[in-house]
Amino acid sequence: MRVYDESGLNLVRGSFDAAGYDLVANHPFTLEQGESTLVGTGLRVEFPSGCYGKIEARSGLAVRDGVQVLAGVIDPDYRGEIKVALTTIKREQKQYEKGERIAQLIIIPFLSPPIERVEFIDDLTRTVRQEGGFGSTGR
Repeated sequence: MRVYDESGLNLVRGSFDAAGYDLVANHPFTLEQGESTLVGTGLRVEFPSGCYGKIEARSGLAVRDGVQVLAGVIDPDYRGEIKVALTTIKREQKQYEKGERIAQLIIIPFLSPPIERVEFIDDLTRTVRQEGGFGSTGR
């Protein structure tokens, strides 16, 4: 994986077996309940072939500050700065400093199978579940 990191602080793992790489804020920011903000990381990445990046919340921030990641798929052909969309469910305003760990980046392999369009719904393979959706498989 090729990386350009303005801050020099991104893509550190908390432990040898950590699934995610820490992402840090490239500038100070404030989070208020019900509002979202886009936080720059100063990071640009070239993912390995067949992989994409997924931004996820950090468990400590989620529990302590109620911070959630709002979106987080980074396509493998994207070369712009990685930014993290954050919000909080806590009532109080919270300020964060430049260099604070705000999220984690997980590198995930993906498949892009060819699409075969069918003319009728019945052309799709039948399953036991069929159209059963939310809660249809029990508790």
